[in-house]
Amino acid sequence: MSSSRQIDSPLGPLLLSADRAGRLTGVRIGAETGARPFGEQHGATGVLDVATEQLEEYFAGRRTEFSVPVAMAGTPFQQWVWEELRRVGFGTTVSYGELAARMGRSGAARAVGHANARNPVAVIVPCHRVVGASGALTGYRGGLAVKRLLLDLEARQVSPPGPPHGPVRARARQPVPVSGS
Repeated sequence: MSSSRQIDSPLGPLLLSADRAGRLTGVRIGAETGARPFGEQHGATGVLDVATEQLEEYFAGRRTEFSVPVAMAGTPFQQWVWEELRRVGFGTTVSYGELAARMGRSGAARAVGHANARNPVAVIVPCHRVVGASGALTGYRGGLAVKRLLLDLEARQVSPPGPPHGPVRARARQPVPVSGS
């Protein structure tokens, strides 16, 4: 038996689910599913509270990593891809091919993409940080607008905006003339 809770976020409603062992099993973005919360069971409320708090901190720009315990059902290859996704740094992106190469599986970009698409714990396991080989945004279960929002949110935290008129550039110092003796 599992529990769920719906929370509001800048992405719209998120449906969080957890198992009785106190592990997060799902984060679904509102438009992704018409599912409704189905109640909270003893043992799952604590992890749902932690996940809610950590997601709120992330969206407020106060969290760059998640420590909530997760349980993700999938094949051994999917598990491997999801673990590697957790190593993609906050505010950075990687292509499907690069992720496959990191895993020692060059040429497995499509398989990595399929595993990425089945990530049940969106945002917390950052599948939004994977882009096409050209750097273009590619499919995202929550929609490309949501993927862009997540990447922009992280980019703002990594590189806060500069002054209103662009970055200040230092001018080269001009030599000071020295009078002859």
